[in-house]
Amino acid sequence: MSEFIEQMRHVCALGGYHSVLAIERAVPILHAGAGCGQKLTRAIGLSNGCQGSSYTGGHSIPCSNIGEKEVVFGGENKLREVVGNALKVMDADLFVILTACTSDIIGDDALEVARRFQKDGYPLVSVETGGFKGTNFFGHELVVDALIDQYLKPAGRMEPGLVNVWSVVPYQDPFWMGTYNEIEKLLSLLGLTPNIIFGPGPERGLAALRKAPAAQFNLLISPWVGLSNVKHLEEKFGTPYLHYPALPIGPTETGRFLRAVAEYAGLESKRAAKVIEKLEAQYFYFIDRASDSLLETRLMPRRFLTVADSFYALGLARFLIEDMGLLPETQYITDGTPSKHQQALTEEFKKFAGGIKAEVIFSSDGGEIHEDIRRKSFRARPLLLGSAWDRVLAQEINGYQLSVSAPVSNRMVLDRSYAGYSGALRLVEDIYTLVLEDYQ
Repeated sequence: MSEFIEQMRHVCALGGYHSVLAIERAVPILHAGAGCGQKLTRAIGLSNGCQGSSYTGGHSIPCSNIGEKEVVFGGENKLREVVGNALKVMDADLFVILTACTSDIIGDDALEVARRFQKDGYPLVSVETGGFKGTNFFGHELVVDALIDQYLKPAGRMEPGLVNVWSVVPYQDPFWMGTYNEIEKLLSLLGLTPNIIFGPGPERGLAALRKAPAAQFNLLISPWVGLSNVKHLEEKFGTPYLHYPALPIGPTETGRFLRAVAEYAGLESKRAAKVIEKLEAQYFYFIDRASDSLLETRLMPRRFLTVADSFYALGLARFLIEDMGLLPETQYITDGTPSKHQQALTEEFKKFAGGIKAEVIFSSDGGEIHEDIRRKSFRARPLLLGSAWDRVLAQEINGYQLSVSAPVSNRMVLDRSYAGYSGALRLVEDIYTLVLEDYQ
């Protein structure tokens, strides 16, 4: 019997087209029915940090708009026509065809359509992202794999210090741009050259993508999303990878992250130690200054819950436990983590300082999660780190709520991030602003 899932916090695999939009001068071409792209744009762009549609996004995305006729007779001719017209009128350096449920079911060969244009010298890539294949986390991985197989060429030599950075999923994470900027800053302070594809800037986009095969190593900062991609890069180009499972937030985890990267890159430990010392001094200056309020037990939440994707559930838990002294209630992970990764991720929630452990529940059903939380009893007001879906629930349990994971429809996010040292300060500001507003 079919089950209803309430309060979805991600979209289908076709939503991977947002990863194309995050590459400057790259344009997605949707081989889909009318309405698919618009719904995904609203869910991931407009209703998630007010990110908008970006360059050639939203209503500007070329789409075949296939209907009943194409279902019966096939839609490859219509796709070919749309691609040809897009190449004429869209100002871009890369085009990526993404298929949807209908085109995948009827068996349209979008890759063959792409190959015909490739033979004429057009920069075109095709990827099958039928929505029934999985979530947009999986769609993101499919897009990256397609770029690896159809766009990248082997490098003549390895460039020492060049590090490909793979982490949060663009647009799905409303803080993605600020997070990549923060990671770039941290790696640069170590003396490495971060190579980041997503986001604006002359060193990013297709220039960064073309350099990817020359990297010394790939750095994946993610519990599981992107792991198949870095393994694929290793198989195809022989590039090794460092898998760091937690998004570094705060001094403890960010220091741990910097030491791990420095060691893997073959850098002197003194270099990482200097960087950490400087950044920690800046961080603790502000924390010490605010300690009169931060240590006020009447104000400080004692326990927290997360209802978020695996990136933030793990990263936030490590920061709140090891740096802020909070205790964890159940941690709900909503990104549809594949079963093969769930055990490893669960183990990460048993590695907190002081032997503290957190129960982990994997569920994409917000209604199910809310019912489970309602059954709990809290001795003090808890902190609920989730999405805009959880605001009413927070009122019911008399908790403090902060939207940190999609959909973040009640906040505008530009270049904000919770990663690193400065990101942790932003997080402390946001949490205690909630507390102080309620206390006044």
